[in-house]
Amino acid sequence: MSPERWSSRAGFIFAAMGSAIGLGSIWKFPYEVGTNGGGGFVVFYLLGLGLIVFPLMLVEFAIGRHGGSHAVASIAAVAIASGASRFWAGIGMVGVVGAVLILSFYSVIGGWAVAYVVDTIRSGLPGATAPAVQASFDALLASPLRMTLYHTLFMAATVVVVARGIEGGIERASLYLMPILIILVVVLAIYSTIQGDAPAALRFLFAFDLDDLSPRVALEALGLGFFSIGVGLAVMVTYAAYAGPEFDLRTVAIVTIVSDTAISFIAGMAVFPVVFAEGLDPSSGPGLMFVTLPLAFGRIPLGASAAIAFFILLSLAALASAMSLLEMPVALVHRWLGWSRRRATVASGTLCWALGLATVLSFNLWADRRPLAGLPGLATLTVFDSLDHVASNVLLPLGGLGLALFGGWVVPPRLLTSELRLGRTAGRAIVLLLRYVAPVGIIAASVLPILLQRG
Repeated sequence: MSPERWSSRAGFIFAAMGSAIGLGSIWKFPYEVGTNGGGGFVVFYLLGLGLIVFPLMLVEFAIGRHGGSHAVASIAAVAIASGASRFWAGIGMVGVVGAVLILSFYSVIGGWAVAYVVDTIRSGLPGATAPAVQASFDALLASPLRMTLYHTLFMAATVVVVARGIEGGIERASLYLMPILIILVVVLAIYSTIQGDAPAALRFLFAFDLDDLSPRVALEALGLGFFSIGVGLAVMVTYAAYAGPEFDLRTVAIVTIVSDTAISFIAGMAVFPVVFAEGLDPSSGPGLMFVTLPLAFGRIPLGASAAIAFFILLSLAALASAMSLLEMPVALVHRWLGWSRRRATVASGTLCWALGLATVLSFNLWADRRPLAGLPGLATLTVFDSLDHVASNVLLPLGGLGLALFGGWVVPPRLLTSELRLGRTAGRAIVLLLRYVAPVGIIAASVLPILLQRG
């Protein structure tokens, strides 16, 4: 089985960018910044990127290119070459399981974006009143058949791309998707700035308010820096396995992190000026994307066209991330079991689709089910909330912590410096961050907010 490869540096960079830039970059990042102290929150967020995310991405890249296979096999190969136990490969399996769980509900939410594109093209916006817009969103959630249809369409699109391979599928799609996504978010930001209240949006995003800063805000900023890029799932281990020795992995890591942050800020300027201009509440979560924004667009000139562009933007961002999530189990099955890529993709996609039906039903027929009711603090979680909690609050930080410890204490520094083309001083700095700073930051950002909330 000949190894697949990225055919160009641009293709690899756009694919890595697509993996990092998802639905969370469009709505969660700007909301978290605006409601947690603005500029002060940004400072701690950037610290999280530099001290946790960047070294973890570098170590994932180094392991992936050195191992040359899927996440589990690559980590095992590096562990054996380092004289350590192959059981470290369990970190990769944590990432694969996490990717499957996340994609299962990610596809459902991506389907919502597709549904809004179709509905807005066919019927226009639901109206300029809050009850009408809320009723439209509630009607979508109340229909398991409609949600399943769009969940199926979204997953099918992801499967079609990934089944075509790295160069002909993921890379080619990324070379089209990412430029379109960037153009859309910039055009929407310009439109929103002209039509909306740009000064209010800028204050919301960047005002440095010391009264809003607290230890909890600092921890949430560090956590957002870790979770927004998605390091910890070992996705970049898998992607780097397809990178030839001619690629500068440091450049790819820097461009990925900088572009994700820039697009998140630009997305904030695409969203909040129109929200504030109409005196609406910039609430978090699905309500911002599927209720508040359609309401705002419904009150301004060319609002329907802007809404269509925005939901296409969401759909593309979701698809780009979904491709990397699906590649995790596909690479494992393709190489481990020897299945053809097409068969491995269809099987993995079908599994994620079937698991996604639980999320679909959690908004209607299973709305009263609480699978974690017996656990303290988790009794109110729905099926969807439970899947999200396990993947985002357990598997992702567990994988990130494992990668930090593995990269800092097991992987020889010379392997990192060789694969990443680092000098001795830079290599030592990365190792120190992996050994001490990243583990402490991940534990603090994952555990302390829960303890503070309970306290």
